[in-house]
Amino acid sequence: METASNGQHETEARNPTAPVNGASSHRDTGPRAAPAALQAGTPGPDFTLYATPDQTVSLGDFRGRPVILVFYPADWSPVCGDQVALYNEILPSFQEFDAQMLGISVDGTWCHHAFADARNLVFPLLADFEPKGEVARRYGVYRSAEGVSDRALFVLDADGVIRWSYVSPIGVNPGADGILRALIALPQHQEAVR
Repeated sequence: METASNGQHETEARNPTAPVNGASSHRDTGPRAAPAALQAGTPGPDFTLYATPDQTVSLGDFRGRPVILVFYPADWSPVCGDQVALYNEILPSFQEFDAQMLGISVDGTWCHHAFADARNLVFPLLADFEPKGEVARRYGVYRSAEGVSDRALFVLDADGVIRWSYVSPIGVNPGADGILRALIALPQHQEAVR
C-alpha cells in the first residue's frame, strides 16, 4: 500500500468511511495526535455524562441495543454542525437497527442545549466536560494539545462491545456510510435477516 503525500494510505484516502477494525492508520501523526482509538472487539468503557444540567445518560442505559458514539471536537464548528445535522436527518435509518446515537464533545450542557436547539437535533449530546475529555481519553480519541476530542465514530453491539471504529481527519465530515455498514454487519442484524 502506497502512502500519499498527506501521510494517508492511498486506499484510505479514497474511501475514508470504509469500516476499520480499530484505529484508522491515517489519523494525524504529529505531536498533537491522540493515542490509538479502541479497537473492534474491545468492550466499550461505560460512562455517565450530563445530557442536561440535571440529567445524566449512561452507556449502560442502552444495553441490549446497538449504540453509535459520535465524538466530535466542538459545538458550533462548521464541520461538526454539518456532521450532526446529517446524522439527525438520517436518524430513522439508524433507528431501523434499534440503534441509539449519542453525540459527545467537551462542550458543556448549556452549549449543547443551544447547539441542539439551533440545529433541531433529536438525539442526545453529552458533555464530556468535567473532568474534561475523560470519556474521550478512555476511548483513545482525546487531543490533549487542543483540549478536544478527535472526530471519531464507534458502533457498539447490544452487549456493549465495539464492533467498528473510525477516526476521521479532524476537518473532514466522515459521513454515515461506515456507520450503516457497521450496523448491517452486527450479529443481531445478521440473525434477523436470515
